[in-house]
Amino acid sequence: MIHIVFNEADIKVLEQAIELDETLKGDIIQIKDDYAVGPLQNIFVGEGIENRRNWWKDVLSGGDYDGKADSTDVDDYKTAAELVGTMRRNEEEIIWIWAAQNKHDVCGYYWLLNYLKEFQGRVYILYLNNLPFINEKGNIFYPQWLHEIPAKEFLKAKKLAREITPSEFEVDPDEWNKYSTEDKGVRLLEGGKKLLSQDYDFYDTDLKKFITGEWQKASKVIHQYLTKAKHTTGDAYLLWRLKTFVKNNEIDVQGELKNMRDFEVKVKAP
Repeated sequence: MIHIVFNEADIKVLEQAIELDETLKGDIIQIKDDYAVGPLQNIFVGEGIENRRNWWKDVLSGGDYDGKADSTDVDDYKTAAELVGTMRRNEEEIIWIWAAQNKHDVCGYYWLLNYLKEFQGRVYILYLNNLPFINEKGNIFYPQWLHEIPAKEFLKAKKLAREITPSEFEVDPDEWNKYSTEDKGVRLLEGGKKLLSQDYDFYDTDLKKFITGEWQKASKVIHQYLTKAKHTTGDAYLLWRLKTFVKNNEIDVQGELKNMRDFEVKVKAP
């Protein structure tokens, strides 16, 4: 059994679940890119792959994650190739894809499906869509992320595993191709597996609401946004947007425009 997750934090809680239930025993593989942001055009061929990699280089340049786009630590195409090789060599192997109801997981699922069609009947999905679980305090909650679920609750979640249907293998890649040709930079989850595409500046209006007339470190602005805004994204993306505001002379800045703790921002002085 091979488990696929889309967040590093999911690995630990799934490992804990496996310790509680050996029937879940298997390798855990993470798809690491965040396909909810950035360019998707021709994403499965050389030109599109390089275009996306260059976009990430620009976004991460000079920030807390500088150089990560060049790192071999994030290479989903290599991961997918190794996964396909494993499935071809061992015809008894199966895949469980774990996805919670968030745009990051759903986009990762769509991207991955392109490589798994030849393994129909051996690929399962566990999509925790609007399903209640019990948290550590004994209260019912609806998780947005897999790692929010206590390990013991995974024993219930495993019952949700179902084969990805031939229809899904036909329809879902077509749906992903539609998003890929829209030339948009942000994708939101509307419900189920339905996404809504937005422009790269989608988060800007709400992000600016947390920039005040007093100097604040960029890290504080980003933290406030992530804890209070309705629609969130990764801190690297938000740092890139803040730097874009500065470059466009939309806000005032002091300090070195590098890591999010290195500079402060405030509303543009009149």
